[in-house]
Amino acid sequence: MRSIPLPIALTARLSPVVVLAAAGWALTSGPLAEPQAAEKKPTGRTETQSESAPSRTQAAKTYTAAPAPCSSVAEKTVKSLVPGAKTGGKEIPSTDEELRRTCSWNALKGYEYRWLDVSFEVLASDEAAEQSYAGRVEEKSGGGAVPGLGDAAYSVVNLTTEDGQQTREGVVLARAANALVIVTYNGSDFESKKAPATDEINKGAIKAAKEAVATLTAGKG
Repeated sequence: MRSIPLPIALTARLSPVVVLAAAGWALTSGPLAEPQAAEKKPTGRTETQSESAPSRTQAAKTYTAAPAPCSSVAEKTVKSLVPGAKTGGKEIPSTDEELRRTCSWNALKGYEYRWLDVSFEVLASDEAAEQSYAGRVEEKSGGGAVPGLGDAAYSVVNLTTEDGQQTREGVVLARAANALVIVTYNGSDFESKKAPATDEINKGAIKAAKEAVATLTAGKG
């Protein structure tokens, strides 16, 4: 009996397989698969989000850098608060001058000693500045709010005595958006061993703080 030629036998045996394979291709890779693939393809954005829309997690910053602190207070103010000091002041080295800068003025005229520091700190967001401000106010209890200065401001004056020598120090904390302004002003009289009056120190610190905040908000530096 003559056998069927091999190519024809293979064709007969493989025909069902080819049909099944072709059907599978049509369902997975062919035209029938296009609607399914289209449904699974990610668009990369929601219906309400455009390609150019900013991320909602990015916090807007009002201030991105601290101004030059040594030019943040007027020369006449420095002369008034720190008699005998160089009006140019001395900037204190910082680990990050973009975000934190401080200038210091101090002098001894006769027996009267005065010291003034003005610092700027720029934080990541308004919320971060609010939290830092609240924490510092809590640490320096006993003071009061300063109306009309930045978004919030607080001042406190304390008296210390060491070896019979009094020193009175005033601190003003002010927040403007995502930045903080910190002013420290103190004084002593080495002849009388007494400290300047509370009102003098408090008003001096507030005056310097107002000028520093004005410099910040004006974008000077």
